[in-house]
Amino acid sequence: MKPSRRNFTRLLGGLSFAKVTSASLAQSYSNKPVRLVVGYPPGGVNDIVARKLAPYLSESLGVTVIVDNRPGANGVIAAELVAKAPADGTTLLVSSLTSLVLNPLTYKSLPYDPVKDFLGITTIASSPILLAARPGLGVGSLKELIRLAKIEPGKLNFATVGSGGSTRVVLELLKLSADIDIKYVPYKGAAPAISDLLGATVDGMGVDFPALYPFVKDGRLTGLAITSERRNPLLPDLPTATEQGIPALTCGNWYALLTPAKTSTAMVVRLYEAVAKISGNIKFREQLNGSGVEPMLNASPQAFNTFLQTELGRWGKVIKAAAIEAE
Repeated sequence: MKPSRRNFTRLLGGLSFAKVTSASLAQSYSNKPVRLVVGYPPGGVNDIVARKLAPYLSESLGVTVIVDNRPGANGVIAAELVAKAPADGTTLLVSSLTSLVLNPLTYKSLPYDPVKDFLGITTIASSPILLAARPGLGVGSLKELIRLAKIEPGKLNFATVGSGGSTRVVLELLKLSADIDIKYVPYKGAAPAISDLLGATVDGMGVDFPALYPFVKDGRLTGLAITSERRNPLLPDLPTATEQGIPALTCGNWYALLTPAKTSTAMVVRLYEAVAKISGNIKFREQLNGSGVEPMLNASPQAFNTFLQTELGRWGKVIKAAAIEAE
């Protein structure tokens, strides 16, 4: 299923904030607990973002907010659950680039439609990709990795989480940008992939910053580059990809809040205003930054829609060029 990007505009373009009165926003949000459904196990970045958000959202909405982990199939299980949930504002999806952009572009079919089945509220946070290698590989930077890959084309291998997720498409973007050949080795999750990287079974990996940061920090892995626009204060000596001559590799993962498609406009507005207020909370921002994640807020649900269109276009080109299909 390849969603039309124009459909995003059709779905969210009619959302009228002006029609929502202050009286409706002042009403109690719900008399039931709210679930933040996460498509990955506890400890991953999606889970970290959801658990940082939950207590603040609970306070803002005046209801209990719990995190409900439903791992499996690159986030498909969680997305399907929320897509089919009652549109009463009590079942929300904390999702990422993989479920909303990469899955629709790489799977032949999905049990949910990312265009028709959800209303996006806003992004909550983002994480750059940290590229690292086993110390024994003998490279200390992205430049040196590229040089080695050109000398030994097809001999290096990088771990990826699955065959069509963010770790794979970032690797393919690197290969296309630097004109190099590196093989990918798919794993069922980040934990076993990192374990094999630490054990030198694979040569390197690029994954969300928080997942690899501790191992680079303590020297068990060699940091090669970070894909953000600027260096990260947690690893201030690690250059960006742009600094090393690969500006096309400025990218990252992001984490967004969504609700079933038929959720009322009043609830969508209430959720957006709650997250916007939380995003400006210094303590919340510090908690995210301490995990290696940056706050990321769209100007409105419509702005989130525009952002999704941009991501679909960008990654669609990479997926087509690399002929990526989820397995």
